[in-house]
Amino acid sequence: MDERATAQPEPGLTLHTPGGRPYRFDPGALCLELLPTGGPGAYARHEVLHGPADLIRWAAASRLPDGLDLTVTEAEVAAARALRDALWSLTADRAHGRASDLAVLEVVNAAAAGPPLIARIAPDGTRAWAPGATGTRLVSTVARDAVDLFTGPYAHRIRECAAHDCLLLFVDTSRPGRRRWCAMENCGNRHKVRAHRGRAREPGP
Repeated sequence: MDERATAQPEPGLTLHTPGGRPYRFDPGALCLELLPTGGPGAYARHEVLHGPADLIRWAAASRLPDGLDLTVTEAEVAAARALRDALWSLTADRAHGRASDLAVLEVVNAAAAGPPLIARIAPDGTRAWAPGATGTRLVSTVARDAVDLFTGPYAHRIRECAAHDCLLLFVDTSRPGRRRWCAMENCGNRHKVRAHRGRAREPGP
């Protein structure tokens, strides 16, 4: 059997540079995959969660296993946006060593208190989702993932991309713990190009 045919796709999201070039961004956790959909304040101009279909589309593109049959209402989309905005604040504060806002923590904890999505074993032995998957259960699952992340072993590795003009947030789950960029094919490569040009401009001996 061809192992490439059965390999699981790499986790992460396909984002686009201002010029329209696609690149792969893996923030390292389900809850952080929600952040690029928009956010509070200035991030609102990037909003993509306008209706139920948008939240369903995000779930299908996320690191959640395939096969999720979601039913989503407008109110649940609003709840997802509220959680996302809270996660933006919580993640940025952690990345910059700031204390967490209690009101933000309450939003995350309240969302996590609801019933999550339920996985089960299908008759053929594969993983499947139990019927009744809703936007509320999806929001709870994302919030619980945030609780696990911010109280877990990688909580001290939540970072902002090192590029001066990139605000993407991620958790570094690599073994060496030296990740600096949102993606090497984006900000990492831009840094390498600038460094190379800088060396080329240096005067010789």
